[in-house]
Amino acid sequence: MNNLNEQLSSQVQGQVIVPGDPDYEETRQIWNAMIDRRPSVIVQCASASDVPVALAYAKANNLEISIRGAGHNIAGNAICDDGLMIDLSKMNQVRVDVDKRRAYVQPGTTLGDFDAAVQKHGLATPVGINSTTGISGLTLGGGFGWLTRKYGMTIDNLISAQVLTADAKQLTASESENPDLFWAIRGGGGNFGVITEFEFQLHPVGPEILAGLMVFPFEQAKQVLTQYRQFTQTAPEDLNVWVVMRQAPPLHFLPEAVHGKEVIVLAIFYVGDIEEGERLIAPLRDFGNTHGEHIGAQPYTDWQQAFDPLLTPGQRNYWKSHNFKELSNDALDQLIHFAGKLPTSQCEIFIGQLAGASNRVPANAMAYSSRDAKFVLNVHARWEQQSEDEKAINWARDFFKATTPFASSGAYVNFMTAEEGDRVSAAYDVNYQRLIEIKRQYDPDNLFHLNQNIKP
Repeated sequence: MNNLNEQLSSQVQGQVIVPGDPDYEETRQIWNAMIDRRPSVIVQCASASDVPVALAYAKANNLEISIRGAGHNIAGNAICDDGLMIDLSKMNQVRVDVDKRRAYVQPGTTLGDFDAAVQKHGLATPVGINSTTGISGLTLGGGFGWLTRKYGMTIDNLISAQVLTADAKQLTASESENPDLFWAIRGGGGNFGVITEFEFQLHPVGPEILAGLMVFPFEQAKQVLTQYRQFTQTAPEDLNVWVVMRQAPPLHFLPEAVHGKEVIVLAIFYVGDIEEGERLIAPLRDFGNTHGEHIGAQPYTDWQQAFDPLLTPGQRNYWKSHNFKELSNDALDQLIHFAGKLPTSQCEIFIGQLAGASNRVPANAMAYSSRDAKFVLNVHARWEQQSEDEKAINWARDFFKATTPFASSGAYVNFMTAEEGDRVSAAYDVNYQRLIEIKRQYDPDNLFHLNQNIKP
C-alpha cells in the first residue's frame, strides 16, 4: 500500500495522509466526538482536479469512500473506517460576482467563510446558524436559517453546481443542464456525486440587522410558548423568532443566580429597517417577566456566530428532529415536560420557524419535500463524557417518541443520525421514488452510500 500511496501523492496537488502521519489524528477528527473512525487513506484535495484521482484510486483498490466538507454532520458520514476519505475542507474559496449577485463557492467552505466573503458586498443567502457548519452538507440536505422566511431555503437559492458523478464525469447541474440531477441534489444529500462548486443567488442583507435574545423564566414556558404560537401566525417575513429551551449559559446580561437554571429563550432576527424591527418585537416582551434581554443592531456576520460557543467541536452529540405544521397544546406540553428534565447542562431543545418563502415552493419542485413545515424541532442532546451516553440518548429518543403524534410528514435529513436510515423514505415522502430512479441513473452501484442513503 505504501507504494500505492506514493503513487497517489504524485498525482494530486493536495496532501495524502495515512495512519502514522503527523496530521492524521487531527485530520480524521470531526465535529461530533461520538464518531471515532480511522480511514486507511485521506486525500486532502487542493482543487477539483484532485477529486477524480482520489475517486479512481478508491475504486481501483476497492476502498469504501466518504466525503468530508467541513465534517459537521451529526451522523458522521464524512469519515469511514478502513476506506478513503476525500477531504474537501481545504477547498474553501468564495468568488462573488457583485453585478449578478452570485457567489461561486468551493465545497470545503464553512458558513463563516461564506458569510464573510459575501457580506463584504452587503449580500447574503439563507444558510444555517453556526459558522463552523459546512456549506456542502447544509445545502445538499436543504439548509435553513434566519433568512429562510424571507428568501427561502439554501437550496431555493442554488443556481447550479459542478458535480463529479460515480463514473467520474464532471457535470453541470442546473435548471437547463442535467435538470434531473439538479432536482435530486437539492435536498437529496450526497447520494449523487461529489460537488466541487456551488453557485448561489445572493440578496441585499445588512451589513447591520436587528437581533438578540429575550430570556424568560422556565416557569413561564407555557404562557411564552402559547403567545409565541399566536405571534408567529401574523409576523412579517422580515422577522424570524426561534425558541430555545436549555439551562442558561453565563450570559453577561443575566443575573448570576439565573446561570445554569432552566430558561426559555426567544432568539430574534429582523432583516428590515431597525426602527421598524424594534416596533415589531416590542410585543414579545409582554409574553412574561424576562430575566433579561440583549437586543440591538449588529453586524449580520456577528449574529451568524452568536451560537458558536454552544456548538463547539469535540463534544458528544445526538439529535432527533420533527417537522410541525402547527404547535398544538399537546406538543407544547411535551416540550415543557422534557425541557424540565434535561440530562446534561449542554442539552437543548430548539424550534426553528420556517413559515414564509420556503412554504411557497411545491413539494415536488426538488428533492426536499417538507414544504408544509412551519417549524422544525431539534432535540439536541450534547454532553462531554462517554459515561453519559445512555441517559442523554434515551432522553432524546423518549422526547422524539412523545412528540411523534403531533408532528407533520417528512424530516430534515441534516438532523438525522446514522441509525435513522429507516426514516429516509419518509423524509422524502412524495419524492422518494423519483430519487431512487435518479440514483440508479447516476450511481447504480451505490458508490456514494455514506449518507442518508437512497438505495438504487
